[in-house]
Amino acid sequence: MDYSGTESRTDVMTAIFKQVLVTICGLLIAAGAQAQSIRLPWSGYAHDPQHDAIAPVASQPLNRILWHTPVDLNPQYSGGELLIHYGSPLITRSNTIIVPVKTGAMGGFEVDALTGGTGATNWVQSTDYVLPAHNWTPSFSPTLTPKNRLYFAGGGGTVYYCDTPDTTNPNPVIGQIAFYGLTNYIANTNAYLANVYICTPITSDRYGNIFFGFQATGSTPVNLQSGIARIDYNGTGTWVAASNTVTNATISQVAMNCSPALSNDHKTLYVAVNNGYSGYGYLVALDSRTLAPLASVRLKDVKNPANDANVDDDGTASPTVGPDGDVYFGVLETPWYSNHDRGWMLHFDSSLTQTKIPGAFGWDDTASIVPASMVPSYHGNSSYLLMTKYNNYADPGIGGDGVNKIAILDPQNSETDPISGATTMNEVLTIAGPTPDPAFTNTYPNAVHEWCINSAAVDPATKSVLANNEDGKLYRWDLTSNTLSETNVLTSGLGEAYTPTLVGVDGVVYAINNATLFALGR
Repeated sequence: MDYSGTESRTDVMTAIFKQVLVTICGLLIAAGAQAQSIRLPWSGYAHDPQHDAIAPVASQPLNRILWHTPVDLNPQYSGGELLIHYGSPLITRSNTIIVPVKTGAMGGFEVDALTGGTGATNWVQSTDYVLPAHNWTPSFSPTLTPKNRLYFAGGGGTVYYCDTPDTTNPNPVIGQIAFYGLTNYIANTNAYLANVYICTPITSDRYGNIFFGFQATGSTPVNLQSGIARIDYNGTGTWVAASNTVTNATISQVAMNCSPALSNDHKTLYVAVNNGYSGYGYLVALDSRTLAPLASVRLKDVKNPANDANVDDDGTASPTVGPDGDVYFGVLETPWYSNHDRGWMLHFDSSLTQTKIPGAFGWDDTASIVPASMVPSYHGNSSYLLMTKYNNYADPGIGGDGVNKIAILDPQNSETDPISGATTMNEVLTIAGPTPDPAFTNTYPNAVHEWCINSAAVDPATKSVLANNEDGKLYRWDLTSNTLSETNVLTSGLGEAYTPTLVGVDGVVYAINNATLFALGR
């Protein structure tokens, strides 16, 4: 370095010292950010209790399939389609992949723990969990607590737990608890096995308390009624009947597959209740410590607000809580097909007292949170945006043209939806599926395969979204260029119930297609 000129050697050395400090600070901040991301593994459905689906680290390129494993040992196809909701895999901070697996034709489940880097099996644990009565097969969805305890559903409304999910011991220690008391379960096991069924994914809060919906279909010694259960980190349980969460005696159960969500301060629990399959319902807010009802809102159709929206048990729509506390929940429209069977993404404030701008699609969809900085072309006033599915189903009886899209929406600004004419969230970006659907192209020449996601992983580090498609491919949607910048062929494709995508603590991307979990990376 040349020290001549007006700048003194001392000044130069001072400048060098400052630059070194800046560099060190930058490295420390980066290390801290990485450490923070590892403390936030993929702990449940849609990543966390707010269901934001935001990746904890930068996702790896979709260069190749690293490994794959079945999530269904006996898949049952219906007319060439697979109408089964598979539970979301989980990822521990030590990169163990927890995979819920269906084992039988009509039921039977196990939990597989795999090494993230290779897919090698560490241990397998069967469960006596039995599905509630259903049409489309519901999900079997475990959760991880911040202290790395794994919970998964058992028979009779009980829950199993494992405090060593990262072990390579093929026989890990497994415990069992019941929200109504394990002594009650042991004393009357057959009564509970025959009449009590967990019916939603399990959600953990930041303290290790867990929440889930259950159905009670017959009499039990402690007079259980279908509702929401809470078990604290010490194993003490409580519950509230769905009928007692609202002032409406016809409400009878928690919506099937509706994963409970928590407010950002973890004090409020949100879940949907309804009056049975394909019925109407409410979004309810409960005190997460006591399950005391705090608020509720009857879910209405957007275009026909005198009509109740449909809270369908064939879907997996779950509440999403935004960074500002707003709550989003997907429903079907009433009458059916009046919005091309797309439903609505309803939008409320945290107290459920103010109805805000809805999204134009909500069927079987859980909105993902997109920081506004991920979309360089966005110049609006919202600090975050939403990513949702945006299919427009091709069918003469439904009215769509088959141009199935995914979308980035602005929850604070509106437009007139060109399909329904309703006032809905402004479209910031949309992109259609790239593969023509031969089942419809003779009638609808622009028809493409559906996006088969119920919760899509959002990656702020690469400004992209990872989305699965019924053409059998996984795509990276680049939000800087609005292009599908990467793709990888998983299967030959088929119609199937919607599935989540997720990102591991090492950046590996996971997607379920045709009853198989695929791990993709460089």
